[in-house]
Amino acid sequence: MSTQHIDSLIIGAGQAGLATGYELQRRGRELLIVDGVERVGDSWRRHWDSLRLFTPGRYNSLPGLPFPGGSWQFPGKDEVAAYLETYALVHALPVRLRTRVDRLEGRVEGGFTAHLGAETITCANVVVATGGNGCVPRVPAFAGQLDPGIEQLHSSQYQRPDQLPAGPTLVVGAANSGCEIAHELAADRPVTLSGRDPGHEPFRPGSRADRAFVPVFVFLARHVLTRRTPMGRRMMRHFRTHGIPVGRVRAKDLADRGVTRREARVVGVRDGRPMLADGTVLDVAAVVWCTGSAPAFGWIDLPVVGDDGWPREYRGVAEDVPGLYFCGLLFQYAVASSVLPGVGRDASYVAQHITEHTRAREAIAA
Repeated sequence: MSTQHIDSLIIGAGQAGLATGYELQRRGRELLIVDGVERVGDSWRRHWDSLRLFTPGRYNSLPGLPFPGGSWQFPGKDEVAAYLETYALVHALPVRLRTRVDRLEGRVEGGFTAHLGAETITCANVVVATGGNGCVPRVPAFAGQLDPGIEQLHSSQYQRPDQLPAGPTLVVGAANSGCEIAHELAADRPVTLSGRDPGHEPFRPGSRADRAFVPVFVFLARHVLTRRTPMGRRMMRHFRTHGIPVGRVRAKDLADRGVTRREARVVGVRDGRPMLADGTVLDVAAVVWCTGSAPAFGWIDLPVVGDDGWPREYRGVAEDVPGLYFCGLLFQYAVASSVLPGVGRDASYVAQHITEHTRAREAIAA
């Protein structure tokens, strides 16, 4: 067994981990970023091919590097992946790929031990920046009772229509991923979209109203809808449970494409077919589960996760475990915390907290 020691270990090389690494590096702190992916940006490359951001380029920059392209262009997932890969190279961030942390535990003498197969890394501070890679797809248990001839995918596995057989398709979940995937699939097959309407954003990304609404939307998402405001705290509870409102694909777009909209939830299986709450049984060739993901922190062997499955933290600082931090969480501070327009501020806050506490610890030890 080999052991390495580092002052600050960042787990996750997505936008949150890279931004935190940049902020620590410019403060002169020692760090290492680890991730199990093959390339920086792979967490974005795995999304469906037609995915585009809801914010234009001018709002997507991480600290220290402007986002390339037009300031009012809405980049796709491969453009984001390429930007993150460039970001790591430009700032010479110490990133170690194909390195998955299996378990994180505390040390009696202080600090942490990260287990990576037969290897361990000890550290004084840990930043968990796993984002979507730290979540487990939510699929109902009864999905296993569907006829084996029905192809099933979770939205995290979906990339393009040709992954699915031709024929009627059921998309379960009517938030952003469900609406966008249903709209795309309906171009060449009958599609039914099932699930509660979560509402929609006040503007459509990519519309002519962008230049009026986007600056206001970003300001609200960064500075008003925060954990410091009553409205922000209410939205935090709602968004963490039900997801964010629909942005790009609206009810009219679905209707124009011929999507059959059913608000009744899928509640079970009858004769091998999905059954809605109103008793309707759907004869389909495929099901796409756009039912979200649940935070998964079971690999952290520390008393940090609350009853709701989310870490007990404020602005990324763990409440019960000194030296443990998070970055990239939905509503870590504001509704923008998990996306490019907001993650840089949270990364800076976490890096500054680590720096101040490390200096205090070093002063005591001196």
